[in-house]
Formats: sequence, structure tokens, C-alpha cells
Amino acid sequence: MLPHLSPAHASALRDRFRETGYTPDGVRALLGGSAHDALTRGEPEPAARATRDGGELGTLVRLLLLESTEPETAVEAALGDLGPLVDGGLLTRTPDGVRAALDIRPYGESDGEDGPGADWWVVSDLDTPAARQDRDHVTGVGGASLSLAAAMVRRPTGSVLDLGTGCGVQALHASRYARHVVATDLAPRALALARMSCLISGVEVDLREGPWFSPVAGERFDQIVSNPPFVPGPARVDYVYRDSGQAGDTALAALLADLPDLLNPGGIAQMLGSWLHVRGQDWPDRVRAWVPPGCDAWILQRETVDPAMHVGTWQRDAGLVPSSPEARAQATAWLDWMESEDVEGVGFGFLLLRRHDRPGLTPTVVVEDLPGELTDGLGAEMAGWLDRTAWLRDNPGDDDLLGTRLRLAPEALLERASVANDPDVDGWAAIQTTVRRWGTPSWEHDVDDVAASLLAGCRGDLPLSELVALISFAHDLPENALVTAMLPAVRELIRHGLLLPVDGWAAAAGPVG
Repeated sequence: MLPHLSPAHASALRDRFRETGYTPDGVRALLGGSAHDALTRGEPEPAARATRDGGELGTLVRLLLLESTEPETAVEAALGDLGPLVDGGLLTRTPDGVRAALDIRPYGESDGEDGPGADWWVVSDLDTPAARQDRDHVTGVGGASLSLAAAMVRRPTGSVLDLGTGCGVQALHASRYARHVVATDLAPRALALARMSCLISGVEVDLREGPWFSPVAGERFDQIVSNPPFVPGPARVDYVYRDSGQAGDTALAALLADLPDLLNPGGIAQMLGSWLHVRGQDWPDRVRAWVPPGCDAWILQRETVDPAMHVGTWQRDAGLVPSSPEARAQATAWLDWMESEDVEGVGFGFLLLRRHDRPGLTPTVVVEDLPGELTDGLGAEMAGWLDRTAWLRDNPGDDDLLGTRLRLAPEALLERASVANDPDVDGWAAIQTTVRRWGTPSWEHDVDDVAASLLAGCRGDLPLSELVALISFAHDLPENALVTAMLPAVRELIRHGLLLPVDGWAAAAGPVG
């Protein structure tokens, strides 16, 4: 029987969690920064020590986060009647006390220091090595789901589809800005746990079972988010949460091809994905070919690993010991397949699509590497890219751009690299000048002295045409040649948010939906 909980019992459990302080802030306050960080790293002992005098909250932390067996009387004091929780498969009675049968984790989203935020509880399978090796294992809040959640464009919208919801993380986030959220999954167990996540959190989501887009056939959405089973490998399903059953990255390519039929005009889709680097093929061209007609696309590669690292990473993710006979046999088959397909590496990153449906419009399709460490979420950057590319689309001509007043982004930095001259000559020789955005992502562009002068003049006071005329005079360069050379670079600087139109983006792009 699948885990289950009635709405009434879920509401009562939510009340008890709030009363005992079993919330993200409450748990953090009980554990303290050091023990909380250690627990995040998978080191439970500091957290266990911090809960010794934690009362009912300490009991719940040990029971639900540290997988300890707790006295039944103590658990009853914290949660009340345990019958529905045991019958529903959330808890298990043992001769020694009560244990958690599922991972029930406080999770939330803050609106900043003064905002109310949101407290949720995410239900997933226990994260033990044995549990992770189950084919239908439902993962909890991990790095991939956090990365996607932090990259979501969050603007008021009508409808959001969470495709392959798993335990429901993205659906919870979408519920804060969408009027209607639909979440699908082909795995009945995943859908059951997502249902409990939503019920306990008090969030209304339309949950539907079925593969890919079958549960929403004929419908359209303003936004689609998905962390699909994207791990490239042989055509098999060892674990439902990561394997599509199709060889290589063909499932991701097919998913992209089907997206426009599920999006309203102007609608967007965001997902994580992984693609193969095939010997003799340019990986950006290969992935760019997947983008369906009528769609803008931004595909960001976050990292690339070699085949051995790829296989080892996902074996450890599944709780396998890479040196075990089982894992070595699996790795042999996996690496043999990659060798037969001329795979040199595997890329991982983010995909953003927008359906525009404007006849005669050339879509904007950009495939590039994400520079620097990803220290912040990409949500604001994704929204900014949509606005900036829409503005460039609606101001396509040279005259449009030349008539615009531009200002340099506040986080723009100019960096000069120099080397020492010949020992017999004093001073330094400049070898590179770069304009770069401070923060994440740290887009950078090489510029020469003329371009640096132009950027310094972008203060929002003069249209670009007048700035170019001044630069042309100052550097004794033909104005027409300067325009021809600079406008493509200016467009790229706008696309990366280093140059901003004084009048903003509002005329080009409003809220999604």
C-alpha cells in the first residue's frame, strides 16, 4: 500500500509541527549554526548533541531528521495520536520505540528579512544506502531540486506545470506565484509522497499520474518547470527518478520538441538537463538543434565531466559502492556504451525556453557556458534574460539602438591585465582589458580602449549615436566604421545585462502569462 494521509490528519500534523517549532527556522534555532551545517553535510552527531535538551522539538528532530528510535510516549507528546501516522506509513512502531518510515523535512522559502516567507514539509523516502537502491526510490530536497527552484522565474502567472514532480518541491514553490499548479509523475509512489508534501504544507496542487505529457494532453500552461530523468546512459531504467529508459540524451531532445504544444504564447519552460559531448561534433550545435521552431532558448552549461566521473557520480548518488562487484558490472556496461557512442564528456546545466508565436520572427537561441561558481540562484538572471532578449527583439534595427540612452550596470567592473615589459624598459604592458559583471553569473567581455571609453560614457544622459560621434572624434576614427564595429558588441553587452536602457524593459516584456 502506498503511503497516505487524510486531509484532516495532515492538517493536524501541520498544527503540531508549528506548535513544537518543527519548522525551518525552529530547527535551525535549536541546532545552532555549526550543528545545522554539519547535518546538511550528512554529519548527524553534532545535531544529536544539540537536541538533548530540546524537548518535543528535539524528539522530532531525532525521529524525523536523524532517523533515531524514540520512546513512543515522547513521540505521542509531540505529535498526538500516532495511529493515523503509523497506518499511513509515515511512522513505524518497533519493540524499542517509534521510528520514521519516511523522511519528513521542514523546508521553506524566505521573502527577505521583513517578508513572511513560507514554511513547508517535504515527504520523501529515507536517504539510506539501502533505500536509495530501490528502483522506485523518491528523493528528497537535493542539490538538483534546489538549483532548479533557485532558477525559477517567479512572476505572477495563471498556470504552472511541474513535470515529473517527485516529492513536490517545485510545485510548492510555484504555488506562491501561480493561480493554478498541476504536478505530474509517472511513478505512483512519487505522486503519493508529493500529495503528502502538499497536504501537510497546506498547499493546493492538482496532482496527476502518468508518463511525460499524457496527464495534461490538450492543455496549455504559462510556465513549465521540470527536473526530468535526464541522466545519459544505456536504454534502461535502474532508478525511476533519474533514468528515462531511452539511450543517451534522446529523452531530453524529445521533451524539448514537445514543449511548444504545452505552452501558451509567451509561456516559458525551465528545466535541468544533461547532454553528451560526442567526438567530432560541436556540443553547442548539437544541443541547439533540439530547440523547436517558434521558441527562444537559453541553454547554460554549468559543468562538464568525463565519462568515468559521470558514471561514478551517479553510482554514488544511488547509494552504490563503486568498488563493489554490482557497481563494477554496471559501470562496465555504462562505459562500454559510452565508448561505442564516441562520448567524450557529459555536460549538465539549465534550459530556458519561451514560445513566441510571431510569424517571421527569428528566434533568439543562445547556448553558452555558465561562468564562475554558482553562488546565487539564477531566477533573477533568467527573468532578466527574457526581458533583455525581448527588448532586443523589439528594437532590432541599428537606428533603434543608436537612439537609445544606455547606462552601465552598477555591478560592471573594468579589469586590466598587464605584464612587465622587457627588463631594459620601465613600466607595464597591457595585454587584456575586460568588462565583467560582479556576482553570479560573472559575464565578461574583452574590450579595447575605444570600447572602454564608450562604456564609460554610458551614463544614461546621451543617446548611443551621440556617444559614438564623440568617441569617433576623440579617437580619430570613421564614425560609420565605429558604428559597424560596436553595435554587435553593444547588443551582447545588453543581453548579458552589462548595459541597460534608461527606460527599462517594461515595454518589451511584462509578467509571464
